[in-house]
Amino acid sequence: MTVFLVETYVIKPEKQEQYMALMKKWVAYIKKNKEKCKEVKSWKLLSQMIGGNTGGYVEMGEFESLADYEKFFKRTFHGQEEFFKTIVSGFTSCVVPGTYSMNVWNSVL
Repeated sequence: MTVFLVETYVIKPEKQEQYMALMKKWVAYIKKNKEKCKEVKSWKLLSQMIGGNTGGYVEMGEFESLADYEKFFKRTFHGQEEFFKTIVSGFTSCVVPGTYSMNVWNSVL
């Protein structure tokens, strides 16, 4: 059963450039390290265009199963690679406090 990790948040206006640079590094990492990111079937970054919160973003990662998501998350974000520490700390400094949410959705049809 396909699952989607859906993260929503708002980026501080003064941190937009820093945030986009981090996201570009993240996309490059996924493309370069296909074996380490093998569970990620797809990943999209969407920005709020009309309505909602200005500076709002949605990240959607697609995984074959919740188990695949857990394997990927444990290997990457709980590993010892300095790259992920940089990404996480940079991301945290860009997000407006109290706006981050993470949900896992499953495919119905």
